[in-house]
Amino acid sequence: MKNKLPKIKFLLFIGLCWFIIHTIYITYDGLNDDIHKADVAVVLGTTVHEDGTLSNRLKKRLDCGLALYKNNQIEAIIVSGGLGKEGHYEGDAMKNYLIHCGVPNEDIIVDNEGNNTRATVQNVIKLQEKYNFRSITVVSQYFHITRTKMLFRKNTTISIYSASPYYFEYRDVYSLIREFFGYYLQ
Repeated sequence: MKNKLPKIKFLLFIGLCWFIIHTIYITYDGLNDDIHKADVAVVLGTTVHEDGTLSNRLKKRLDCGLALYKNNQIEAIIVSGGLGKEGHYEGDAMKNYLIHCGVPNEDIIVDNEGNNTRATVQNVIKLQEKYNFRSITVVSQYFHITRTKMLFRKNTTISIYSASPYYFEYRDVYSLIREFFGYYLQ
């Protein structure tokens, strides 16, 4: 057992170093928007409260996509989210918010089956076949950008860009840890 302890400590040290390096990369990649003119933005969903109001995190994502739209960086917006435990389809709630902000109905595509990142990617690829767009800008929180872009790049050849709102919460610490594992488990 004595001989194994230094090896275990070394492996734990290497794992911790890899976690730190990867987390720094996720943060750097997510905070450095890669904005180019794209056909569509894909805004990934998150919490819609029981009363139907959007969480601040979701509003910030939508506002980021809205800014891209108003600045003519994209032509349409795909809103993707599932049926939350609160009882609302995230995609529908996101669409309503964008319409209220002046985006025409015909420039919004709803994916109400984007229950997780992988499902969103698969659904957007199906939509790509239908709408024939060749480039997308992924819009989500900074910690979520790297994994989402990786999944798109593994599953399609369309151009992938990214943007994230400058919105931070204490729970981002948990989210960064989750994203480290999520990246390698995809």
